[in-house]
Amino acid sequence: MLEATPLGEGWILRHDSDTLPAAVPGCVHTDLMAAGLVPDPFLGRNETEVAWVGRRDWTYEREIGGSWGQEQTDLVFEGLDTVAEISLDGRLLGKVRNMHRSYRFDVTGLSGRLSVRFVSAYAEAEAVRGRVGERPAAYAEPYQYLRKMACSFGWDWGPTLVTAGIWRPVRLEHWSTARIARVRPLVTVEEGTGVVELAVDVERTRVEAPLAVEATVAGVRARAEIEGSGGVVRLRVPDARLWWPRGYGEQPLYDVELKLLHGEEALDVWRRRVGFRTVELDRGPDAHGTGFTLVVNGERLFARGVNWIPDDVFPSRITRERYRERLEQAAGAGVDLVRIWGGGIYESADFYDACDELGLLVWQDFPFACAAYPEEQPLRGEVEAEARENVVRLMPHPSLVLWNGNNENLWGFRDWEWEPRLAGDSWGEGYYLGVLPRAVAELDPTRPYTAGSPWSGSWDHHPNDPAHGTHHSWEVWNRQDYADYRLSVPRFVAEFGWQAPPAYSTLRRALPGEELAPDSPGMLHHQKADDGNGKLERGLRRHFAVPDGDFDRWHYLMQLNQARAVAAGIEHWRSHWPVCAGTVVWQLNDCWPVTSWAAIDGDGREKPLYHELKRLYADRLPTFQMRDGALVLAAVNQGPEEWRGTLTLRRLSVEGEVLGRKDVDLAAGRRAVARVGVPRELLPAGPGEFLVADVDGLRALHFPVPDREVPYPAPEFDVGLAPGGITVTARTLVRDLLLQADRLDPGARADRGLVTLLPGEEVTIGVRGWKTPDAKTARSALYCVEPTR
Repeated sequence: MLEATPLGEGWILRHDSDTLPAAVPGCVHTDLMAAGLVPDPFLGRNETEVAWVGRRDWTYEREIGGSWGQEQTDLVFEGLDTVAEISLDGRLLGKVRNMHRSYRFDVTGLSGRLSVRFVSAYAEAEAVRGRVGERPAAYAEPYQYLRKMACSFGWDWGPTLVTAGIWRPVRLEHWSTARIARVRPLVTVEEGTGVVELAVDVERTRVEAPLAVEATVAGVRARAEIEGSGGVVRLRVPDARLWWPRGYGEQPLYDVELKLLHGEEALDVWRRRVGFRTVELDRGPDAHGTGFTLVVNGERLFARGVNWIPDDVFPSRITRERYRERLEQAAGAGVDLVRIWGGGIYESADFYDACDELGLLVWQDFPFACAAYPEEQPLRGEVEAEARENVVRLMPHPSLVLWNGNNENLWGFRDWEWEPRLAGDSWGEGYYLGVLPRAVAELDPTRPYTAGSPWSGSWDHHPNDPAHGTHHSWEVWNRQDYADYRLSVPRFVAEFGWQAPPAYSTLRRALPGEELAPDSPGMLHHQKADDGNGKLERGLRRHFAVPDGDFDRWHYLMQLNQARAVAAGIEHWRSHWPVCAGTVVWQLNDCWPVTSWAAIDGDGREKPLYHELKRLYADRLPTFQMRDGALVLAAVNQGPEEWRGTLTLRRLSVEGEVLGRKDVDLAAGRRAVARVGVPRELLPAGPGEFLVADVDGLRALHFPVPDREVPYPAPEFDVGLAPGGITVTARTLVRDLLLQADRLDPGARADRGLVTLLPGEEVTIGVRGWKTPDAKTARSALYCVEPTR
């Protein structure tokens, strides 16, 4: 039987003549921090003080023993970041240059000093650039010249911390006769029967040894002989329970075990969990253009998505528990799809395991983002090897439903002046339209592939044409107001978003001792977007008066404006289902404390946007929308049952006077949208009036003018303590009340975000982690919209 010896202990990190203890898995930065040799780059402006680390060479070393009593011993690295030479007892085992691959070396009979010498990623990238020529990119750093996590080199939300290290586990494997080299599981459903087909590759030390494989799943057992280096075993599971996305059904998972046998002796075992489901991508033409609708088990979905970036710029620090926490937060916000963005990594099994269990669909980008990527060697071979390995590695996971070739590179070629600068040089098209789709078609035909995001499906249309395929909406935020989301109905919105600062306690921790201001040194350093603060201010000014010198007010309004912006987009696009078949918010999470588009900040705290997503992504969503110049109430029903209820429409003054009311019967079919026209007599007659719709405990509001033009009364409300939280009772209209719980205690969390109260209404806000509850203190952490001065 194959035996494994972990090699996580006993490593040292060497630079010149100095050595220090090294953690494996880990990276140079975290080892230097642990030794007290560099400051935490997440704090203040320390990032600049550690920039030198990425430009040095580093060596990891440890001793390994000799005889292990088996015919062969392999040294297995699950991940090396990125360019390294591996030697044992002075003998070169190999050279590697890809963070996204694993590596195996035969070390039978060898022992002594194991050395992994990492070359600076900058040096390698610059050397490759010198060989293949310059290629354009969205950022100046040379990330497109090597197969490494692109955002190590910084992004418009991330620090420039160019890592090196043994970032995933390493071990010795000892085996005799044969071992399982690869298992490629095809999991399908055929007329209600679950089918698991396991294509097995083996490596041998004895060519003549007779081998067989035996597989089991759900009590079904099958056996097949191995001829030469491979074989196939197929199992059929009658009445297999289907795996569904969250909100559509349950997520049953089945254990699959495959044994490699020599006679009755088990030489090696492969175990995974699988789920039975079908997935299609409907890209058919229709009256509106070219669709992009995910279909799971025959059910057409409006995808309620978020974009995912690496949860830490040092990904070796992300634990199984941290993945689970972050993805449970996503599920708790009503999310059912997570897109793993192409400037990051193929995540660990822990990520996909959690998605399998939580019913979160995974859209997996291949790691290419915002750059022209050379197709010459040494990159081309690395790209194909990495793609083939990771397609097979991730195939067991039912949550994985889509492979995507790249992020914004097809769009960049057409719109970002790349084409004339390239002058015919390769730029990645051969990967996205050739290498990658061939690998997916050969290895994983059970899942759809799309060449990029955005992508219209062919060069017959503009890559970011909203009428065809996927669309990225960035004119809003960069140049336009979020009200302009309502000007178009893309078929699938794969990226859109609005910035806001992180939670107050996150800023206080990240910027110790700093007097916080929008333009204070630390705030500016933790704002990586081009003219980010300018865009924040211009975007706020269209709706609110920009506070002068009041950081706390500025902080609240920026977070409010982020939630308002995303709500404007999602409410509009969901109301146009099935023409629009999904929204994927940029972004769920952050990799450090920063002003960004995230709903959950770099310390794991939820911004108001997070709580707003709970409303926006709920099965049932009432929203006021314009249709053909008329105001309607769109009742979006993504639930499995028809939605019937009584819709109460009220026209109110900002002082709370009811100026008109009408009750209307509402009926919205399952997975459908119903629209109810607003009677003319209920339309607001001026800026001091607004419209309220209530149905089944859900509410929609319509104000006819931006907030800065609404003559809001001075907000008045009472605050009291309640078991596990506080109550707020409104004496006037209280618009977008927010409890910033972390101002009560850095560990405190509120169970809801923004809420608007009419005069006389009361809300209870649950608070956990608050050690000394006090109503007066609670009032100091409450913010709401105030009259424009």
